[in-house]
Amino acid sequence: MRRALAIILVLVILFAGCQKTEKTPEIEGTKINLSDNEITVDGKLVTNDSTQAVYKANDIVFYLAGQDFKYGEGEKADEHEQSEADAHTVVHISKPGTYVLNGELSKGQIAVDLGEDAEENPEAVVTLVLNNVDITCTVAPAVIFYNVYECCESDEEKATKDVDTSKAGANVVIADGTENNINGSYVAKIYKSYELNEEGTEVVDSKKLHKYDGTFYSKKTMNVNGGEKGDGVLNIKAENEGLDSELHLTINGGNINITSGNDGINTNEDNVSVTTVNGGNLNVFVDGSTGEGDGIDSNGWLVINGGSVTAQACATSGDAGIDSDKGIYINGGSVIASGNMLDHIAGGEQTYAVFSFSSRQVGDSTYYLKNADNKTIGEYRPTNDFTYLLIAGDYLAEGDYTFWQGDTQLSGAKSEMGNKGEMTPPNGEEMPMPEGMERPENMTRPQGERPEMPEGMTPPEGMENMTPPDGFNKGDKGQMGGMQMDVNTSTTFKITKGDNQFSRVAPATV
Repeated sequence: MRRALAIILVLVILFAGCQKTEKTPEIEGTKINLSDNEITVDGKLVTNDSTQAVYKANDIVFYLAGQDFKYGEGEKADEHEQSEADAHTVVHISKPGTYVLNGELSKGQIAVDLGEDAEENPEAVVTLVLNNVDITCTVAPAVIFYNVYECCESDEEKATKDVDTSKAGANVVIADGTENNINGSYVAKIYKSYELNEEGTEVVDSKKLHKYDGTFYSKKTMNVNGGEKGDGVLNIKAENEGLDSELHLTINGGNINITSGNDGINTNEDNVSVTTVNGGNLNVFVDGSTGEGDGIDSNGWLVINGGSVTAQACATSGDAGIDSDKGIYINGGSVIASGNMLDHIAGGEQTYAVFSFSSRQVGDSTYYLKNADNKTIGEYRPTNDFTYLLIAGDYLAEGDYTFWQGDTQLSGAKSEMGNKGEMTPPNGEEMPMPEGMERPENMTRPQGERPEMPEGMTPPEGMENMTPPDGFNKGDKGQMGGMQMDVNTSTTFKITKGDNQFSRVAPATV
């Protein structure tokens, strides 16, 4: 009997051992192992042969020091010596396919370029799988897509916030169970050609050869995806901007943490680009090292359909946690955005609330939103200084809430007219004119100041020095251009479905 029990026990241990040693399926694709000593491709030393799918060279694009004004628009801070650039190894990818990146490169770059004809070739698609990779570049982006298939149009007349980027040529996958660190710089504008003034002393017109603002950069539409579990991590540390695309950017999953000197995310085709967040966890912090920067900045639209977004703008500038030239649409997911400017929320299905504070808030304070039962349903701790806090999420059910900074209860005034609509010019910009009417000159309105009168007109007697009365928001971006009336402040913050705007938020007075 003892022998039989012993055999059973051994079988149980062996069976349990088999269960524990089950391996995760290997990631398919060309394996690129990075190292400062040697780089291997599928186990073989990388070649210098530029006809191969993967090869290395010391040909990084950067802004060269010591050039005159005809070279580009860079300033002293943008320049790098040739010796610094030469210390960087560029790992080139020149053929379509999936490439699995692993290892560390302390001075280098991953550069994807499938050739000038790739833009119109639907098969010119590259997927970079980040599989515990650590890349640092001190003179340029650490990862850059130059030429791959462009799946979307850049025609401004056909531009829309609803774009399908699923067939994009630039794709990134954050492998499950991995932590990936991408640290990089940028390349200031270098001229391809230029035109000088008559005196030959300055450039009056130019064409761009190179300009890459972000640490992780694509000249074409790019997708960023998580793995099957979605628990992989991508950390981006950027001297200037963080994650950039020259057309569209879609984030579908993964855990992405960005610390940047300027915009954390930027999509930069004017009136065309769309930044879309469908899933994952996105945390953006602008550290203020350049003196400015939005958390997320789209020169077209910003559309948030799902996932979790936390975006903190530069603490010392008039920038927004989330910013978009054509409009922000929050359809789902959760959002926490803090900054010193409120940008236009154009629409969406998700309920959101904006808290406009009477004074600049100091970072690292904790704010609580409590329901009528005094239960905390939201906790927020921006690390930047800010005056606007935007929150959105499924947890914002209709009802009465209180808002707290630590143990201090806050009061505010709910604006009856929200942020949506058409009359939402930023500070200093022009109010829209009725159809058929021309705008007189000098009718812009600086923040908190009386508009200048058209030439030949004088203000009515007694109104020469009149400025907006108390109770009006003086030029707050996205809030009726400074013509939105507030009601009396209250310690009750009433949330309704959709848009909720609260101004003059401050400690409640007894």
